[in-house]
Amino acid sequence: MKIIVAIAFILILGSLGSALFFLMKDKGKSDRTVKALAMRVGFSITLFLLVLLAYRLGYIQPTGIR
Repeated sequence: MKIIVAIAFILILGSLGSALFFLMKDKGKSDRTVKALAMRVGFSITLFLLVLLAYRLGYIQPTGIR
């Protein structure tokens, strides 16, 4: 589960980085920045739902504050 979450974070950060690259390169003249940010939102929602599902199925347990 840790590996899946780490991969999801890398995808989210990669999408955010590509959005920054497109913003700087295109100067706002194309919609590639919007598409990259939309992908980031999609990855974030998918990660959130995956964590909820993993908790529901018992793959992860809350540990609380130590």
